[in-house]
Amino acid sequence: MGTLALAAKITHVPSMYLSELPGPRQGTRQDAIDGHREISRRCRELGVDTLVVFDTHWLVNANYHLNCAPHFKGTYTSNELPHFIANMAFESPGNAELGRVMAQVATEMGVETLAHHATTLAPEYGTLVPLRYMNADQHFKVISVSALCMSHYLHDSARLGWALRRAVEEHYSGSVAFLASGSLSHRFAQNGLAPEYAFKIWSPFLEQLDRRVLQMWGQAQWADFCTMLPEYAAKGHGEGFMHDTAMLLGALGWSAYDAPVEMITPYFGASGTGQLNAIFPVTPQDGRAIPKPQASAADGYTSIATRL
Repeated sequence: MGTLALAAKITHVPSMYLSELPGPRQGTRQDAIDGHREISRRCRELGVDTLVVFDTHWLVNANYHLNCAPHFKGTYTSNELPHFIANMAFESPGNAELGRVMAQVATEMGVETLAHHATTLAPEYGTLVPLRYMNADQHFKVISVSALCMSHYLHDSARLGWALRRAVEEHYSGSVAFLASGSLSHRFAQNGLAPEYAFKIWSPFLEQLDRRVLQMWGQAQWADFCTMLPEYAAKGHGEGFMHDTAMLLGALGWSAYDAPVEMITPYFGASGTGQLNAIFPVTPQDGRAIPKPQASAADGYTSIATRL
């Protein structure tokens, strides 16, 4: 029925917004902005109607959540970096219908997920920064997915990604893009040193670790990468514990995924963190490598329906 037309790992560094504004940082993130615009162009060519963003700035402590309000509009200031993103206007249509179907399929597959369509909850900047450059004309509908998961298993996030793809392919009539919005290593520069590290990685170890991972991605070494992901997320300071990456790879078949990535914006440093824009070609998959549900298999587990 529906199609997962494009999948990508993307940056959302707030210095992209600063790059628009007059001042010493103007123009310095044009390569990242251009990468977002190129991904948007490809989505349009492929007939994508909805962008589903796995947002590593949306912190949740229980269950998975989809923000699928019918419309998003407001003015955003980052509580984390209010001197980087202040009073940024945003507006995009949502897709409540698809969000509800996604949550239902994920829950049926053992990963409890709640769709929030009647909500005043606004997206976080892991969603809003990409939309600024990919969806300024409100061409796409948008769904934001919680991906700063504080008490979740990476295997469940992988299974969530696969469930969301199944929801699209089996129960939707349109074309969708999945965007994992988060960095590789995410060790911010120590307080007071941020300007010095504006365009650098915090440590040689983290940079070499990231670059080795990118070699693996370029060589389609997905079985090895999926095995090492939990340790990489911890030792490499992965943003959002790399749940966005697990969701993306789950949607692509997890360890059975079989395509090399296409770099759109080459790896770069930002305030100590490792960033990029990369497209992950979508290939046919049968789901044989998708992890089994973990949280819902635990002793003492009760479903969300019995708790709310």
